[in-house]
Formats: sequence, C-alpha cells, structure tokens
Amino acid sequence: MATWNSRGLRGSTLEDLINRTNEKYQENHLALIQKIPTPITPIKFDKEQRHITLAYFDQKSTVDYIGVVQGIPVCFDAKECATDTFSLQNIHEHQVSFMEQFEAQQGVAFFLIYYTNRNEFYYLPYEHMRFFWDRARTGGRKSFRYDELNPEYILPRKNGILVPYLDMIQKDLSERVDR
Repeated sequence: MATWNSRGLRGSTLEDLINRTNEKYQENHLALIQKIPTPITPIKFDKEQRHITLAYFDQKSTVDYIGVVQGIPVCFDAKECATDTFSLQNIHEHQVSFMEQFEAQQGVAFFLIYYTNRNEFYYLPYEHMRFFWDRARTGGRKSFRYDELNPEYILPRKNGILVPYLDMIQKDLSERVDR
C-alpha cells in the first residue's frame, strides 16, 4: 500500500489554479469538469491543526479530472515539472490504461503540465504522451525534454482564465480530424 504524507501537497497550487479555471468554465456554461478525489484511509491526525498527517491510498487513482466540454467527454491529469526534463515515472501504467480506454470511447484524454521553471502550462495530448511512453518501454529515454514538445500546445495567457486549456482541446480534436 502506498502512503501519503506532506509530499502529497506538491501539486496543490496547480490543482487550485485548475479548480478555479474549471469554476470559471462552468459559470460560463463552457464545461463541467470535476476533480476526482483520491480515496485515502487516514492513519495519523494532527488534532491541533485539524488535518491528516499520514494516510494510505485505498486504491490507485486514474486521473485528476473528468467531465464534459460542449458534449465531448474529457479526462486529464495535472503534473508539475521543475526542470525541462519530464520523467515518465510521474505517469503510472493504470493512468495510461485508463486514458487509452477513455479515448477508445471517443473521449479526449490529456495531461496539463506546469513547467514551474518557465512559468508555463503545457497541454500534452494522450497520443503525444503515448509516443514517449512507448519509446521508454522499448528501451528509449525514460523521460521527454521540453524541446521535444510541440510549441503550439503551450497554453496562451488569457485574462480571467488561469489555465486556459479549452482552446487546446479544440486544437487536439482538429488534428485528429486531419489524420
């Protein structure tokens, strides 16, 4: 069983930004996206601070978010990266499997990666991630570099939207049609 401790809060700022973005999208009737909670069993509590300090994950989670955008089912996972090299150890087999099945059902699966060193958000389509994943499984690099990514999927800055990923879903879908 995996354990949880304070390291589990590493992505909380990114999660906060995405949650606020999703609220904005919902208010504007553009999307309905929900955060999927990771089921845990608490072990230790800090009664003074009123929070859990140690817990076990009950089961493997699939993705961080799932929902619908203008009738299109979407799921995605959010990751942070402090360097220009993203280790594929940050992505788990069960996530890849879930996303593959989700896409087979005509859904759109992707990763939102926040490159903290660049203060940039990147939309990584499932198919692009799968290329890196398969490369690693056949003996290639166990990571991918920022310069290997398609710069057209860097999220643009938009007033009022903290992590503006909807345009990238549209780009992802249009590229699928072109294939």
